[in-house]
Amino acid sequence: QVQLVESGGGLVQPGGSLRLSCATSGFAFSSYLMNWYRQAPGKEREWVASISSAGGNTNYADSVKGRFTISRDNAKNTVYLEMNSLKPEDTAVYYCRTSIIFRQYWGQGTQVTVSS
Repeated sequence: QVQLVESGGGLVQPGGSLRLSCATSGFAFSSYLMNWYRQAPGKEREWVASISSAGGNTNYADSVKGRFTISRDNAKNTVYLEMNSLKPEDTAVYYCRTSIIFRQYWGQGTQVTVSS
């Protein structure tokens, strides 16, 4: 079955960095677009970034553009989110997501807390 497992979250000070990973299994990872989303307390889940199947095309939400970088390793079936210059407003649970034949699959999420 399709599985997405995020890791790499934690507590970081403002201005710091984190690298999130999403390890996947159960589907042809290299054929599918991958996304990162986040959900802050009391807010709706929002899209953060996406990357095309081969990795040549990336897109970002305005709120993270220039600070976050999405990448993927198709040999490892893993997608990454490098987060730099973190701000308190980046505090959220971060999820990876893909869509296969009109069905959405999500990971369980990883908590990122930006605080001094």
